[in-house]
Amino acid sequence: MVNQAQRRIFNGENVPASEKIVSLFEEHTDIIVKGQQDVAYGHKINLSSDAGSFITYLAIEKGNTSDAERYIPIIPGMMDTFGESPASTASDGCYASLDNVREGKTLGISRQVFHKKRGISYIAMGVKNKTHDKLRNFRVGIEGNISELKRIFGISKALWKGIDDLKAFVWSSVICYNFVRLARSDCG
Repeated sequence: MVNQAQRRIFNGENVPASEKIVSLFEEHTDIIVKGQQDVAYGHKINLSSDAGSFITYLAIEKGNTSDAERYIPIIPGMMDTFGESPASTASDGCYASLDNVREGKTLGISRQVFHKKRGISYIAMGVKNKTHDKLRNFRVGIEGNISELKRIFGISKALWKGIDDLKAFVWSSVICYNFVRLARSDCG
């Protein structure tokens, strides 16, 4: 902490966010920039869910990597769960890029929809307008699941201390969420 202050104040150095300590009690805390003015502290979490709203993939990220950089690394995790790549994906607009669409196609994903198209055509995504709207609306439903994880299962405010306990808290929240989903479903 003293080194960081010395570098910034006395040396006039710009200390990269990855080297800044922003919490005395939780040194693993990252600075997360969500927009030009919106800054949060904690860890990015990437989730994937299936058509039944079960969370099938979870990654607790280190640092503040762009979401577009995290799209392709999620796919192998989904492939490990299901034994094959998904035929369709519906993602938030911040994951959108032509490179991700191209790479997704090489991994066997025929339809990739992003909430915001960011200049990517329907043809490049592998969908028609109606299919795009259907998958985009499915993604909107996922936002409700994320909200439930935050409000009911407390995933946005981990109360356990330390990075290992934070990971255990997040995983516990997701497992409990999936158990509740199972109990609510026809399978339960």
